[in-house]
Amino acid sequence: MGDVAMTVPVIRALVEQNSDVKITVVSRPFFKPFFDGISNVDFFAVDVKERHKGFFGLLKLYSDLKKLNIDAVADLHNVLRSQIIRTLFSLSGKKVAATDKGRAEKRALTRAENKVFQPVKTMVERHVETFKKLGFSVDLSLPSFPEKAILSEEILSVSGKKDNFKWIGIAPFAQYESKVYPLDLMQKVVDNLALKSNTKIFLFGGGKEETEKLNALSKQRENIVVVAGKLKFNQELQLISNLDVMLSMDSGNAHIAAMLGTKVITLWGATHPFAGFAPFNQPLENCLTADRNQYPLLPTSVYGNKKVEGYEDVMRSISVESIVEKINTVLK
Repeated sequence: MGDVAMTVPVIRALVEQNSDVKITVVSRPFFKPFFDGISNVDFFAVDVKERHKGFFGLLKLYSDLKKLNIDAVADLHNVLRSQIIRTLFSLSGKKVAATDKGRAEKRALTRAENKVFQPVKTMVERHVETFKKLGFSVDLSLPSFPEKAILSEEILSVSGKKDNFKWIGIAPFAQYESKVYPLDLMQKVVDNLALKSNTKIFLFGGGKEETEKLNALSKQRENIVVVAGKLKFNQELQLISNLDVMLSMDSGNAHIAAMLGTKVITLWGATHPFAGFAPFNQPLENCLTADRNQYPLLPTSVYGNKKVEGYEDVMRSISVESIVEKINTVLK
């Protein structure tokens, strides 16, 4: 989800700055709302469960896409399936380019010995380079974002009216445990933020287990809303666009908020913003990282899927006070 969200600011800038360009985004149907409202952008939903499943499904996908009279292919994912599609287009004489994910630089950043602790190019910058290979200039120095969504009555029935409230979103989960702030500490963050009468907190997640944890964090307080299970995905996006700040792990929610122009604060455990996945257009000081003096091997992983003995509690080196202070500073 985060990978797709990081393409949005680049594609939005591309079509705004190149009025003669039309983009067809090819992805899973779930991600269509990311691109709604962007001019000259169509969405082609890939049916990975049936029509486009497996190798022969990829051939059908190529056949379906050929009918769109595509002039060039930008492979922003650069995995086996997208590589096959772009190769087929290349063999048919179309211009193709792929995003270099910088795997060697990321390995150097995360290895235990001879670590090269310096930032690599962001994925957004790499996507810009991909379009440059195809002959298109994209300038992200002054990015534009969609207007804050006008919330429907259905959304307002969950969120309530904003009025003079400060709206804080919190997305406390991530794909891997090494990227999740301990829930006992997150409880203290939530408790502290909820003390202010002009603050409303929205807790984001999905699935039964996460929803149960969010309900426990909320303690059924009036100024805390568990969003999970109450809104459709596109409605969640509209709500996020109206937040004053989003607190997220190194996860898709951070990139969703960033693509909508919402201020984002992220927490980093085993991973690090230097690996190129910091939220778009957000200051580095809004990325709160685990203590490298205490845990010198950090970052130990690009995606958070590697476990290192003795590094299970790296997230605990980020204090509750520093998180609350950063949120209050951003809100001011």
